[in-house]
Amino acid sequence: MQKLFQLVGLVAIGAALSACVSSDIERAGVGAAAGAATAIVLDGNIATGAVVGAAGGALCDDVGICRR
Repeated sequence: MQKLFQLVGLVAIGAALSACVSSDIERAGVGAAAGAATAIVLDGNIATGAVVGAAGGALCDDVGICRR
């Protein structure tokens, strides 16, 4: 249950930070940090989480998820 609260907190922080960035590079950085933090909470591989998060952050604008 504690991991669920941590994960929900990370998602909330990520959502708040995503509004502050405007370029693909910035979104990739936020995504990498969020991916690494999520991997830590879920006891996963931190490098893999960072890579997946960075890719998701960089591509979210292209697929229409984080457009303003």
